Amino acid sequence: EWEGNNSQPWERSYEKLLSFVEEFGHGRVPAKFPQNPSLGIWVDTQRRSYRKYLKGDTSSNMTENRNQLLSTFCSEWVVMVNLKFSF
Repeated sequence: EWEGNNSQPWERSYEKLLSFVEEFGHGRVPAKFPQNPSLGIWVDTQRRSYRKYLKGDTSSNMTENRNQLLSTFCSEWVVMVNLKFSF
């Protein structure tokens, strides 16, 4: 179930994420995604909101419903939240 009238932009972006998953077979959209920069920014924003959500930060726009939708259909969307690179 969607999050009411204020979530229409969220829904559209979510649908774009599902299209990405269908095309590429995963939900690991890079923050800087040249083919669709707005999708990369949106997914990066969702990851930041998810980190806040996990910490109990009330400024997070993440909800349990959104988290479930993202996790159910694109289980890898959050992979980069805790990914640490070492060089």
